[in-house]
Amino acid sequence: MTGGVRRASTIHLQFGSTQVPLSKSIMNRLPAIGPALVVVAALGLAGCSQEKVEVKDIVRPVKVVEIAEANDTRELSYSGSVRARTEMNLGFRINGKITERLVDIGQRVKPGDVLARIDPADYALSVKSAEASLEAAERQVETTGLARRRAEQLFARTFASKSQLEQATLSYDQAVATRNSARSSLDQAKNQVLYTDLKADRNGIVTSVTADVGQVVGSGTPVVTVAVDGEKEVLIAVPEMDIAQFKPGKNVKASFWSDDALTLDGKVRE
Repeated sequence: MTGGVRRASTIHLQFGSTQVPLSKSIMNRLPAIGPALVVVAALGLAGCSQEKVEVKDIVRPVKVVEIAEANDTRELSYSGSVRARTEMNLGFRINGKITERLVDIGQRVKPGDVLARIDPADYALSVKSAEASLEAAERQVETTGLARRRAEQLFARTFASKSQLEQATLSYDQAVATRNSARSSLDQAKNQVLYTDLKADRNGIVTSVTADVGQVVGSGTPVVTVAVDGEKEVLIAVPEMDIAQFKPGKNVKASFWSDDALTLDGKVRE
């Protein structure tokens, strides 16, 4: 101290790189809240003393993607097999042992072509038996016919009763019925002989042969399968998730691996 004058002491507070001078006398006069105010003031001074830094906007590149309008349709493609719309599984109408098979897979056939044949021996015997039965029935018709005419003559002369005439007439009618039955049996036996030949009745291609020579087959057992000429169809398996897209009558297109240039129009059916 000089000349009795008290000089104020200075305290420097440093915040970062900034020093703030404060008078010590001021500090002595501050109550308990002084230090808090000093800190606030110092912070304020520190804030004022910092240089303003210019912040540049950061330009970030943005990729723009144009969203196209949604397409409601999508292309569904499935592989399948082409086949005739009509396939016939042909078999004999009678039982028997196959003695001949006259066609192979891939062979073209037409109406009347013999595909296979079974042994006709037993059916030929049936024809002979039916012929004999018919011959006997015809003789019986002749005999009963003569008896009826004689009964009519005797009845006209009152030499025969009415009951005798009726009996003679009944015998004749029964003989005629037996003859007609024998004639039908003969026709049936002849038909069975014809049935020993399995014939095609439509134009087509043999796609399957399921019986061969020596095999005994029953009536109606498939022996040859023929794909009939005409309309074709493509058989495909559709996943359950896409089955709703295939409604009967919907137009579709079919292409072929063997010929890329060939594309046919078609319609869906069950």
